[in-house]
Amino acid sequence: MVPPGKKPAGETSNSNKKCKRYFNEHWKEEFTWLEFDYERKLMFCIECRQALVKNKHGKAENAFTVGTDNFQRHALLRHVTSGAHRQALAVNREQLAFETRVHGHPELRSVIKVEVNPAKVAVLTTVYWMAKEEIPDEKCSSLLNFQKFNLCQALLASEHSEYYHPGSVREMQVSIAKVLHNEDRHRIKASPFVGLVVDETVDVLEQRSLAVFTTTVSPCNGQTSTTFLGSFELPTGEASTVAGKVGEVMRSFGIPTMKLTWLSADSASLVAERLSGVGTALTSLCPLLTEVHCLSHGTSLLLAESIGTIEYLQKYETTVDAVYRLYSSFHGEGDSLQELRRVLDLCEIDLGSPRAIHWTSIFPAVEAIDSSWPTLVLLLESEAERSPMARGLCEELKKFQFVAFTKILLDVLPIFQKLSRFFQIEDFDLSILKPIVSATATTLQAQQSTSGQNLREFLSEMNKHPQDGREGESRLYYRGIELANCSQVHLKHFEHLKESYLERVRGNLLDRFPSSVLEAISSFSAIFNPKCYPQSLEDIGSYGVSELNFLLQVYSRVVVSERALSDFPLFKRIVFSLSQLSFKDLCVKLVYSSSEMHELFPDFAVLAAIALALPLGSVLAEKISRGRELLKRGRSRHVKDEGLSDLMKIAIDGPAISEFNFALAIEHYESMRESGFIVAQVK
Repeated sequence: MVPPGKKPAGETSNSNKKCKRYFNEHWKEEFTWLEFDYERKLMFCIECRQALVKNKHGKAENAFTVGTDNFQRHALLRHVTSGAHRQALAVNREQLAFETRVHGHPELRSVIKVEVNPAKVAVLTTVYWMAKEEIPDEKCSSLLNFQKFNLCQALLASEHSEYYHPGSVREMQVSIAKVLHNEDRHRIKASPFVGLVVDETVDVLEQRSLAVFTTTVSPCNGQTSTTFLGSFELPTGEASTVAGKVGEVMRSFGIPTMKLTWLSADSASLVAERLSGVGTALTSLCPLLTEVHCLSHGTSLLLAESIGTIEYLQKYETTVDAVYRLYSSFHGEGDSLQELRRVLDLCEIDLGSPRAIHWTSIFPAVEAIDSSWPTLVLLLESEAERSPMARGLCEELKKFQFVAFTKILLDVLPIFQKLSRFFQIEDFDLSILKPIVSATATTLQAQQSTSGQNLREFLSEMNKHPQDGREGESRLYYRGIELANCSQVHLKHFEHLKESYLERVRGNLLDRFPSSVLEAISSFSAIFNPKCYPQSLEDIGSYGVSELNFLLQVYSRVVVSERALSDFPLFKRIVFSLSQLSFKDLCVKLVYSSSEMHELFPDFAVLAAIALALPLGSVLAEKISRGRELLKRGRSRHVKDEGLSDLMKIAIDGPAISEFNFALAIEHYESMRESGFIVAQVK
């Protein structure tokens, strides 16, 4: 609306003089930074003009600092998303933050020269981008010079503060990570419950580290967040050391013990320590805690370390390792041996690493050994006279037990591959977790007596030839090659090996998914997954009562059981009418603090928040994988763990550059660098 007594604002600068546009007063409501000069009939940006005045950078001018009569909404939209406007916002926020810091010491205003400099934003933006792209710190200087060469206005037009130089990259990374970690603390504080993922890694020097992730739930919208809290060195010791380190992380980020509801120990040694390890130690402190396998990282379902106590497994892996090292670089004819090289590339196996490779858990590697077995034996036989190692490998590969155990692995590993694929589904249906685990355990148990398909086919394909002079004994051939160690004693020993291995694998699976955990997850699915409800409204009367009672007993500290049971009939009728919703959608609707269902069913809202904090989903899987890659590459460049954790934080959780608040990072950085100077001036 034009003020009384004034004509509509002037024409645009379009070349078409017949087309007149006018300033719209409503734009001020949408764009709070917009200012209009009624006398000059020009639009200005308050933020850009303020930054320009304070810095006196004539070269930083844009249309909205000198004034524009381009009265079109899309011109305003272009400006609000421009780099110049975002830079001005950051500069003004930085100035405000600095003024707040020295507010208690007005005498410092005459001592300290306040530099509100876009170059600071430019330098921190460069450091941030380098961390996101994994560019080494020593490249910072050349990147800044390159930007100057490309006429980066902020770097050309401003003088750097004495603290802003390539040598202070590490401190800038600390400041950026601090901003991100402060956001983590806010999420944790707001979240009703928290899930924790502890991922253990071991470097070439056997130094253990814990990468810790957390899952939180926002009561404002019910959405979940997955964040990386850091990588922490772990002293050599027992599980109590792990529990102590996790406790330190919880205290550092302000995670109350009553909020921690899920713990996923996604590593071999931590899973092996389940009964007397980190899970039990923390459960005594966190009464709502349930330890669960990380559903988002199913690739580690079959852990070689947990079954490595079987003596023959170590010998088998040593043999396979020697074969791959001997023939992985084979350049002769024969596709079967070329397959060994392809396996290393496909599975990203580094033979140069000093760490042991657990071949018995890598299906493509075992499959390649099986398919190339005849060729390998013939090649090793041809080299046996010249090479004692080739002769030893040849003898080992020809043993009945080696071939038969390879067949067992071909039967077992695909089962776990299939199980892992279920967990990689984005919207994994929790209701099928219990049946899948149960079916897998049953299949493994059945193979102890009936054997799997590959082993049965191997046994049926072997050809028997009577052994001369030895009544009752036969010579066994497979694919035209005579097998060694085929006596009844050896066959009986193999049967014992098969039963021991399958029982250990089955036990490992059940250890990773205890019945109590499966029952809890199954109960959550029964209550909060509309698709699990009966098809008819008449059948929901007794549905879910036992599952609800189970959850109410487990989480009795945070729910009112009598009220929940009283609300359950109405809750079920409403959920039945929301059959189009998924498990997650319904939980989000309940957790959302402003929703009607949140107010109607407070106990179910609490249980839904616990369910949403369960660590699962592709985002978590990607972050765990990314963390492992960054840790491996960072250590190969000899980056210290403390600095590496900050780099990992930026790379894993840092948002797009346009979304990060560099003003806060600048505030942290300058506060850290100037604190000594300010204290000295106050004294």
